[in-house]
Amino acid sequence: MAPPLLLLQGIRQGFGSTPLLLDATLSVAPGERLALVGRNGSGKSTLLKVAAGLVAPDGGSRFVQPGTTLRYLPQEPDLSGHPNTLSYVEAALGPGDDPYRARHLLEELGLTGEEAPASLSGGEARRAALAAVLAPSPDILLLDEPTNHLDLPAIEWLESELSAMRSAMVIISHDRRFLESLSRAMVWLDRGTTRRLDQGFAGFEAWRDQVLEEEERDAHKLAREIVREEHWLRYGVTARRKRNMRRVGELQSLREKHRQRRGPQGGVRLASSEADGSGTQVVVADHISKSYDGRAVVRDVSVRILRGDRIGIVGPNGAGKTTLLNMLTGVLPPDSGEIRLGTGIEMVTLDQRRASLDDSMTLSDSLTEGRGDMVHVGGAPRHVIGYMKDFLFLPEQARTPLGVLSGGERARVMLARAMARPSNLLVLDEPTNDLDLETLDLLQEMIADYAGTVLVVSHDRDFLDRVATSVIAYEGDGRWADYAGGYSDMVAQRGHGVRARAAATGAPPPKSTPAARPAAKPEPARPRLTMGERQALKTLPGEMEKLSAEIAKLNDILADQQLYARDPARFAKATELLTARQRALAEAEERWLELEMRREEAEGAPAR
Repeated sequence: MAPPLLLLQGIRQGFGSTPLLLDATLSVAPGERLALVGRNGSGKSTLLKVAAGLVAPDGGSRFVQPGTTLRYLPQEPDLSGHPNTLSYVEAALGPGDDPYRARHLLEELGLTGEEAPASLSGGEARRAALAAVLAPSPDILLLDEPTNHLDLPAIEWLESELSAMRSAMVIISHDRRFLESLSRAMVWLDRGTTRRLDQGFAGFEAWRDQVLEEEERDAHKLAREIVREEHWLRYGVTARRKRNMRRVGELQSLREKHRQRRGPQGGVRLASSEADGSGTQVVVADHISKSYDGRAVVRDVSVRILRGDRIGIVGPNGAGKTTLLNMLTGVLPPDSGEIRLGTGIEMVTLDQRRASLDDSMTLSDSLTEGRGDMVHVGGAPRHVIGYMKDFLFLPEQARTPLGVLSGGERARVMLARAMARPSNLLVLDEPTNDLDLETLDLLQEMIADYAGTVLVVSHDRDFLDRVATSVIAYEGDGRWADYAGGYSDMVAQRGHGVRARAAATGAPPPKSTPAARPAAKPEPARPRLTMGERQALKTLPGEMEKLSAEIAKLNDILADQQLYARDPARFAKATELLTARQRALAEAEERWLELEMRREEAEGAPAR
């Protein structure tokens, strides 16, 4: 059979004198689900653009199987040139695609299709772009941060939609829960090269840490070997008599190797500046309410927040999460009820729109607030260059205007500014947007160690599970409820996650008039499973397990990047078998699910 649907080999790409991609490889087989991970600025989006054919690399090769359909979701979609969102999505359809799917997907994503591109928010533009790439059901989906600007209902809907598709996928995302649900293999882009792990995201971080530990051991061995050779040159008896030029050459080679070694990119060091402790009671809200244009956003909410609490606020877009947050922090007064803030509160806010960043300011001036070269962190002065390095900025970026920084870099600037200010109340509005996984880890550790109180609005389920001591969730119609624990604990207590605002209002459906209501028909008897179907229900799980094991073995064979060049016949046979096994597994899963649903329906049927 033909090679993979998409194959990138030896991709090299640089900007100016800075190399970004040195030797990147990406292979995408039919139906494969890959997660592409790496630090902010490591080149993930660039590699995805090369895969999409939008960027020509400086070196390497790109192969796409003839007839393969491919769709790419950019971080910042451009809808200009289209009168409305429906026109934009329909333009992405091919000759044989279902024209009704465009409107269906827009409605599922909360859009009507009549929205003008110029009036769209970032989240609405992202939803329209998602509909455009999903509508054709392409062979390959290239998704760059698909969950950015989406609320929890939309993220969970997208998970379900992608899980049901048979398209191959390459996904860049910082959302751990999203990657755990969808990925079946990982491609780690690190220091310009790629490594592949044929497991989902659940196994990635342990594997990555093991790789870095092995590199550290190798570097230590190399350093010790250099010391040993230098000692021989200086003090060896033979060295005093005559130089052994071979060993001198070996030492020079070791030193050159040590100089050229690109170690792991430095870690972010987050340490917050803590002010004196606040009072025991930080916020007391007593029956507060707020309405806009006759719609209740907050209705009769009472909550007490104590020092050391870490409160997550969740709900769909438009529910009023930021309004509630502003009320709890005293920024916005309630229409009724009372808000009482505790004594000695020093509050620092991280806003999701990063509106407080002045694009004309340089990076160093933004961190020092234009006062020299020093940043005061925890009461102690630090040079701005050293503080920049804590957040992965290079010294030469000190005079870079904020306006040219990437989204991830701007997010790190906001974190650096927030962490430098003394506080005992930290208010975070969507802090995880554009942060890489390593920075997210350290932000979580900082929040866990923070002695003050934290209020956080987030759509990141894993982040909330790791940091929140309780969650305030939107219940519909302006009502909010407090649940102990993180997001998963909230789901366990209420029986479901965050639902879309229209579905969460709790309003009953409109009643039909008696004349319009059709006469009730007797419910048909629910069919029982046949003997053969019951037997299939027992044997299918074993068959699926066997097929999964065969697929894993075939993936191991195809993980050899040199196999196609070395043995094309074996590569073709393995690819053909992999496609057949994946198709058989999908059919077995669908059959098992159908039979299981029918079994549940039959067992729930009333006796006749």
